[in-house]
Amino acid sequence: METEQDLQRKRRKRKPKKKKGFKIALAIILLLILGIGIYGYSVYSSVANTLNRTHEPLSREKSEKRSEKVSLAKHDPISILLLGVDQRGADRGRSDSLMLLTVNPDKQSVKMVSIPRDTRTEIVGKGTQDKINHAYAFGGIDMSINTVESFLDVPIDYYVQVNMESFKDIVDAVGGVTVNNTLDFTYEDHHFEKGALELNGENALKYSRMRYDDPRGDFGRQSRQQQIIQAVIDEGASIKSLTNYGTILDAIGNNVKTNLTFNDMKEIQSNYKEARNNMEHIQINGTGEKINGIYYYKVPDAERTKISQTLKENLNLK
Repeated sequence: METEQDLQRKRRKRKPKKKKGFKIALAIILLLILGIGIYGYSVYSSVANTLNRTHEPLSREKSEKRSEKVSLAKHDPISILLLGVDQRGADRGRSDSLMLLTVNPDKQSVKMVSIPRDTRTEIVGKGTQDKINHAYAFGGIDMSINTVESFLDVPIDYYVQVNMESFKDIVDAVGGVTVNNTLDFTYEDHHFEKGALELNGENALKYSRMRYDDPRGDFGRQSRQQQIIQAVIDEGASIKSLTNYGTILDAIGNNVKTNLTFNDMKEIQSNYKEARNNMEHIQINGTGEKINGIYYYKVPDAERTKISQTLKENLNLK
């Protein structure tokens, strides 16, 4: 059985010696920009056309929690909400995973907060207390952003939404992924052994969805989702994947939505990427409880305040 060191050694051998973007879903898009110089204008044009397809602005110009809109040209600290949406067929679905990042280019730091999907909070615009992932089902991306802003009391400047049901297309587009599994389990008739696993798109989606048989519950699933995203970035940054850029672009164009424009992404790639060198993942501590027979994750006010202060400091907000 391969060890983690063996797995990392293999990855180093097949990765080119180049800098990659943030180790997050946004990098699935940004990493394509890194290879533009190899293929010239045709790739640049294809990337621009694809990212124009992914662009979907919000109904507002800026967050109400900011006095002025952020400027990427001035290197203002920014926040990005990442959503993995479990959308099947005509159903809008729910936000299967939520992660908020604050990025400060001057401090060269990224603070990441994964929000458990069962977190009980006020759904802004609905006027009810419910699971935070229900906000997307009730009011789409705008209600999700407003609810997360209220929950953590910080502005959200940008979002990147990935359709998790079709995320398998992105995995297949980069030729599959390799992960190091720490938990032996079976999910939807597929057995996942401990150790290094090579996964196609369908099995990668199953791997990232299991939570009920995980002792860590939703936190365990979040960890596996991050593994898959990182593995996609590792594969997508390789030369062999760049030769297949057309398929990757199609998968991204069909499965990603964001209010970031192509020019925004170029600014981030140019001026913000060094922040990845100081990346901290913050866990939200709380307790599980049932209300009227429904499970919720309850976060104490003191915990929310502490996390909010950490994020505000990274955004240079009082």
